Amino acid sequence: MANVRDMTEGSPARNILYFALPLVLGYVLQHLYQVVDAAIVGRWVGVEGLAAVGASSSIMFLFLGFCNGACAGFSVPVAQAFGAKEYSLMRQYVANAIRIGIWISVLLTIPISVFCSPILRLVNVPDDIFHQAWIYLMLQFLGIPLAIAYNLLAGFIRSLGNSKEPFYFLLVSSATNIILDLIFVIVFKWGVFGAGFATLISQVVSVSLCYSFIIRQMKMLIPVGEERRYNSDHVTHLLNNGIPMGLQFSITGIGIIMLQRANNALGTMYVAAFTASMRVKYVFTTVFENIGVAMATYCGQNIGAKRLDRVKSGLKAATGIMLVYFVFTFAVIFPFADEMMTLFLDPSQKQIIDLASQYMRISNYFYPVLGMLTIFRYSIQGLGYSTLSLMSGVMEMLARCAVSIWMVPAMGFMGVCLGDPAAWCAADLFLFPAMYFLLRHLSCKQA
Repeated sequence: MANVRDMTEGSPARNILYFALPLVLGYVLQHLYQVVDAAIVGRWVGVEGLAAVGASSSIMFLFLGFCNGACAGFSVPVAQAFGAKEYSLMRQYVANAIRIGIWISVLLTIPISVFCSPILRLVNVPDDIFHQAWIYLMLQFLGIPLAIAYNLLAGFIRSLGNSKEPFYFLLVSSATNIILDLIFVIVFKWGVFGAGFATLISQVVSVSLCYSFIIRQMKMLIPVGEERRYNSDHVTHLLNNGIPMGLQFSITGIGIIMLQRANNALGTMYVAAFTASMRVKYVFTTVFENIGVAMATYCGQNIGAKRLDRVKSGLKAATGIMLVYFVFTFAVIFPFADEMMTLFLDPSQKQIIDLASQYMRISNYFYPVLGMLTIFRYSIQGLGYSTLSLMSGVMEMLARCAVSIWMVPAMGFMGVCLGDPAAWCAADLFLFPAMYFLLRHLSCKQA
């Protein structure tokens, strides 16, 4: 089993780092190609094109966040079965998770594609960029089945402790996206359609690579015979893990939509500033997210092996890793935020650059709060209590809604800048006591 990693043995910090680093590099690459995507559009299509690409980002977070969260939840029972060395059960979970993924793809993609225009109206997309925003969003909606397929297959691979291959696949996918962006937008002059179409093709590449790798190198994941059969108990267990995680992202996405709706109402200049800053912010914050993803697999395997002591050690190790990374982000973002924004905007657009840089710096102060949020949230999910972590998403939503309703009208773009920090703090107010009492509960249960 050279392509798998048992995280129930060895140093917790080494296990987490070994698993997280390829994952982090992969998602940084993924967000970097989104940065390049926005940079190419901003430079060669213009501020209106950049705003059109970003005007619907909160909508995509709502739907893709649900898909990504649900797929991550479906991989938790797979990781737990692997940690318990129940390999036939693991493959039964794989078969039924694929079945659920197909259902979600059909039930989600068709209706939201039909209602694409009303959805854009809902978030106050300005009229001067509405048509371009519709084209870009429709292409993203059509890619939802591909996003589900990739996240399911990559989640299965990571459940077995292997995060290297998904990184390589994202590397190839990101390179494909960037090359096609340059061809479609600059050479063919297809505008935002070219940017969206390039992303769609790159998703096909990443899915194909994951599928091929499992077929060739991870045959222990492939269900055979009776393992392929529909099992209502397994489907229920998968849904109990996946749906709360998906809803958690969607509930968070509702708050983000409210915040973006308030920002969109400020005008195209503010939409462009928000788009540029969000693209760069995600490059930095994806590291926190993936330390959390590593903890979900780590906790899933160790709770399956009944090693609660290693779960506690892993939480301490992950917190230390997160704080070291925060120091690095502060040393980069605080002095160089303005220079980063010139990737997307001409230096003459100084007002937009100043607004985007302000957003980046204010968010950066609160990165440790975000780091603890991701560590605790994903650890709770890995322990099998996805419904509990759902409440942190509710807290985020309520905080962002409050900011968008009261602070943005009163403070303008400064209120938008405070939206994420307020949401992260609200989520942590729930997650800290939740983790404390959950660990106590599990200690009593295993005693």
